[in-house]
Amino acid sequence: MHTLLIQHIRALVPLAEAEEDLIIAAFQQKRLKRRQFFVQEGDPCRYLGFVTKGVLRSYFTSEKGQEHIIQFAIEGWWLNDNESFLFNTPSQFNIEALEDTTLLQIDRPALEALYRDVPQLERFFRILYQRSFIMLQKRVIATISQTAEQRYLEFADRYPEIVHRVPQYQLAAYLGMTAEFLSKIRHGIAVKRS
Repeated sequence: MHTLLIQHIRALVPLAEAEEDLIIAAFQQKRLKRRQFFVQEGDPCRYLGFVTKGVLRSYFTSEKGQEHIIQFAIEGWWLNDNESFLFNTPSQFNIEALEDTTLLQIDRPALEALYRDVPQLERFFRILYQRSFIMLQKRVIATISQTAEQRYLEFADRYPEIVHRVPQYQLAAYLGMTAEFLSKIRHGIAVKRS
């Protein structure tokens, strides 16, 4: 289980064996059943999670009761409410398992200790956050400038595994459209390809 975490980190920064041991000792396993929450809106997000098995979604519910999905996370992805985690404020999001899920989690004091003891880890997270910020910028640009069909096709091309693992209505919520409209888009694409 920790193997995936170490491989993920080593893909961006080198680690000595002793550093790997410190990282492994700092991350604790957390299992969630389908529909169980990693974080609930209003509670502080105490952990940063790394998914080793399963799928989660991060979302908030508007005053009108509409769910807005911010992120999905599958194996090898990180997930939390960053603002809540960093500043110990109430979370703005719910983070829910869509399948039975296993995470490796770390709290902020343990992460800060790792930054001190494994300097490469701080570099790893800098690179990770830079990449995440770039993806967020791309998502904003796509939302502003692309048609719904273009957004769906780009997402399906980039993340085919997610498309097949999450319910269509949740994918639609992530893409900023109704499930009915996404169904029409998918039907139109299927007609064009046949």
